[in-house]
Amino acid sequence: MTKPQAGTTLDAARMSAMGAAGRASAVSRTGTADQPTVPVHVAVIMDGNGRWAAARGLPRVAGHRAGAQSVRRIIESAMKSGVGWLTLFAFSSENWRRPADEVLDLTGLMRHYIRQELAELSRQGVRVRIIGDRTRFDAATRAELDRVEHATVGNTALNLNVALSYGARDELVTAARAAALAVQRGELAAGDITESVLEGFLSTAGMPDPDLVIRTSGECRLSNFLLWQSAYAELVFMDVLWPDFSATHFDDAIAEFARRDRRFGVRAG
Repeated sequence: MTKPQAGTTLDAARMSAMGAAGRASAVSRTGTADQPTVPVHVAVIMDGNGRWAAARGLPRVAGHRAGAQSVRRIIESAMKSGVGWLTLFAFSSENWRRPADEVLDLTGLMRHYIRQELAELSRQGVRVRIIGDRTRFDAATRAELDRVEHATVGNTALNLNVALSYGARDELVTAARAAALAVQRGELAAGDITESVLEGFLSTAGMPDPDLVIRTSGECRLSNFLLWQSAYAELVFMDVLWPDFSATHFDDAIAEFARRDRRFGVRAG
């Protein structure tokens, strides 16, 4: 069994009280508001598809196909564990720099996965939201993304965010520009911009911050993923490639989360 490596809580200041969405992330079905044992929101950096394929002498797209199977497993595991929100880092803004044929394979696989899994996601009660710059995708892919969001909008069993063409720095720049434009239009005073106001311009507006961020493949970094939202998330790094990620690995990460002492910058005692 692969043991989770000890992660560290990012050292960032939270200057204002959490809003309703933020407060939701501090409460668990099985714990207390101070020390939940099951995270409300889990975010996952799904890493290692290419290395998995290379180790088997297969093309990279084979690793991405195998990784799609792990997506099914983690959705089921999250629901069984009582997790309410799951965010998967599927395609970063930096991934556009990959070879054109790999990008084409990835976007084709995304469309295929949506068509293949939409009925099952709806049956399970999963609501899908896409975060990231979808304008960079072709029209066919954008249509599929719109379709899965529309088809699952009424579902409530699990909130599934899929980060596509997503980069946290770009998200923050976009939010800052939107806030500046609101000030320019007279809709917002510059002095009224607070953390909660700026959060309203992020792609995750109205969602709870992640309590737990999992990264697979043994790498120990966030790679431009949910930098604002993960300020107080617990980080768990696991030495397993994403296609091999199992329900047991997910349970191990949840157990590690339950062992953490979350203080949010406040001294205990």
